[in-house]
Parts: sequence; structure tokens; C-alpha cells
Amino acid sequence: MASLKFNNVYLNDYFTLAGPMESDSKLKKVNLKMDDYYFGEKTFEKAEVKMQKTVIKGIMEKNKLDNDDVSLIIGGDLLNQISATSYATQNIPISLLGIYSACATFPESLIIAAMFLENKTIKKIIDVTSSHNLTAERQFRYPIEYGVPKPHTSTFTATASISTLLSNEESKIKIESATIGKVTEMGINDANNLGAVMAPAAAHTLYEHLTDLKRDVDYYDLILTGDLGCIGGSIFKKYTELKYNLKIKKHLDAGCELYLDSQETYSGGSGPACLPLVLFNKILESKKYKKILIIGTGALHSKTFVNQKSPIPAIAHAVSLEVM
Repeated sequence: MASLKFNNVYLNDYFTLAGPMESDSKLKKVNLKMDDYYFGEKTFEKAEVKMQKTVIKGIMEKNKLDNDDVSLIIGGDLLNQISATSYATQNIPISLLGIYSACATFPESLIIAAMFLENKTIKKIIDVTSSHNLTAERQFRYPIEYGVPKPHTSTFTATASISTLLSNEESKIKIESATIGKVTEMGINDANNLGAVMAPAAAHTLYEHLTDLKRDVDYYDLILTGDLGCIGGSIFKKYTELKYNLKIKKHLDAGCELYLDSQETYSGGSGPACLPLVLFNKILESKKYKKILIIGTGALHSKTFVNQKSPIPAIAHAVSLEVM
């Protein structure tokens, strides 16, 4: 079975840092804002390292925690060998589990943390992730200095970093259940159409989640996918209806909910930071939803495989949140 239920796991707090465009987007508020993409560093990669350091320090100071109070950091990013996370935590005396599910990394970190906390083997865990538009473009496609044109199906990697604090201490956000995704591949090898690549993975995970837990699709007040974008989000709903006979009425995609139309970000936002950024700084701020299913979506590709014309595999992980 791919799904798990949790009895006593809570998301106690979160801390968000938003990039220049994300600060002026549809978000209601963030903890910190970046004025530029360098964030006081000499390279964009070093800026992303500093972004993660900042949110880890931010959530610890916000909750008055010392290093000894936190048993584990779980995190990842988009860079090769999750290097932003590794460099960000190199001098922090807290154990690290580095993980990678591309843009589905955030819900994966919640699932792993919840499993530790459910077994009461660890008391407090910090989850962290980040993405940076210019580091991701350089790694997965082309440096922006090349000025390569993009099709309308492209998404725009969000520049942001987010940390969360989880424990068994009761709070307003309970992690109720989760479904670990399976890798899907539909023959698409276009790195500028990742919404279409990831939509079937999201649909499959949603179907398994509802089947395993014996729930109707209307059980949730909102199904929030990660970064399919506006085009991928539309594909997701159509594919889910055709393949699984599920009609989704209460759905939003974080990538489609992040940027203003005037910001011209193609099909919307993407990146590991996109889902938590919209979840914490828009969806929860609205105070509309009590039962939320987040489905993080990740394209598990590399520039090497894409240049070899290999189809792009995808994965989606789901986490059910109950907001008190």
C-alpha cells in the first residue's frame, strides 16, 4: 500500500523567503523578501545556499530553538547533488537527510518527517527546500544570458526558500495522511512542457490516495497540486476524469496561483519552493479550507537525458493536511 495514516503529527510553524518577483505576486505576505537574485552573494548558486541558511535560522529564532532542540533536518533542492542544501547545512550541528524528488521534494520531506514523528523516534524536525530561477535555468535548460525563446507551455521557476517545523506537539495544522507516488512516464521528452509530463503522475497519486483511504474526491475542501502550471493543471483534471472517472471541482495549482498575469511567466510557476510558498502565504492565509490535499509534482529529468531524447519520468507525492 502506498498510503499512510498519522495520528499525532503536526506542522507547528513555517518561515518563508521570497524572491523579487514572488514578493510582488499574488501572495498575501512572506517573512522575508529578496531585493535581487544575488542576495548579497557573488553567484546565484551561493545565493540559493544563503536562502536556505536564512530560513533555517529564521524558523529556529522564531521558535526560540537551539541546535540541541532539533533532532533532524530533512531537505533538498534542484541543483546537482542537492548541493544548495548540503552547503547550507555544512556548519549546522544537526543531522541531515538530503532528499530529491525534484519539485515534489517538499511533500516528500513532510512524509519522511511524519514517519519519524509517528514512531516517536525524534522530537523536532525542520524541513527545508528552495529553488532559484537562475540556477535552475542554467542547470536544466540554458543560462538566461543566451536569451533562448520559450513556448507558452513553459513554467517559470520560483525563487524562494521555505522551512517548516514539525513535531508531536499539537498545533493548527495536522498531517493526517500521505500517499507516496510511483514514477510514471508518458513518452514526452520536451523539457519545456513539464506540466504535461507531471499531470499523469499527479492523477495516479490522487487516485491511489482516494482508493487506499476509501475517500471520495469531494472529501477535501481543496486539492492543491504543486507546479503543473495553468496548462498542466488543465491536463491534470481532464486526464483524471478520462483515466479514473474522477471529476475534480475543488482544485488549484500552486504554479497557476503564484504570479500575476502582468508578470508574464508563461504557464505559471514551478520549482520545489512553489507549492509551499503558495500553501503557506496564500491558501492558509485565506482561512477558507479545513481539509487540504497537497500533491507535489516532480519531473525527474536531467539535461543529459533530455539531450539524448529520453522521455521524462515524473512522480507525485500527496499529503493530507487538516487545518484546525
